[in-house]
Amino acid sequence: MRRVFVEEARPTPETSPAALRRRRVVVAATLLIGALLLGLSFAVEQGEALFYPLTLGLAATWVVGAFASGPLHLGHIVFRDTLRRPVLTPIAVGLGLAAVFIVGGLVIRSVPALATLTQDVLGYASDGVLAVVIAITLLNGVAEELFFRGALYAALPARHAVALSTIAYVLATLPSGNLVLVFAAAVLGVVVGFERRASGGILGPALTHVTWSLAMLLVLPAVFGA
Repeated sequence: MRRVFVEEARPTPETSPAALRRRRVVVAATLLIGALLLGLSFAVEQGEALFYPLTLGLAATWVVGAFASGPLHLGHIVFRDTLRRPVLTPIAVGLGLAAVFIVGGLVIRSVPALATLTQDVLGYASDGVLAVVIAITLLNGVAEELFFRGALYAALPARHAVALSTIAYVLATLPSGNLVLVFAAAVLGVVVGFERRASGGILGPALTHVTWSLAMLLVLPAVFGA
């Protein structure tokens, strides 16, 4: 865990000032478009077919913005004195984080206001075809990491990149109008932000994100009786 969250395996390649300025412009524009699409996605009624193209458009926005901003890196961690791609540990982190949220779900389901907010999010999943919802969930998880822990993180000052990328992730989630979703974004953002800092790439954060998302999608509805 120390290698995944704390020890930096390899310095991030330096970027020229011109390339950094270009990345920041692309990132800023992508953030505005993405936040707008997220707000529109949660503005539609549950069960409406429009929800799917909006969420796919959101994922496409993050992906296009990420790759248009400049080079992205998968990252490495040190394992047994060699550099390796982070795979198993980030998946374990995602499962552990999901377990924490599931326990939290058992607690907040007895708080009507919080339970309602959570059920509002789960309703978009329960009203759709499960295979399609799973595919969209995984796609959006990867897309968000490409952008927030890939392009955005690289556009920020290294010393404060974890905090600033998490704040941006939270702000981009605010248009959803759901405080439970915003809280989840804050917690997830901190975890994958530290993974990004330690590994220097997006593979670890992406694996943690999609593992957590899939567990939430499949388990949390049962906790709330959805």
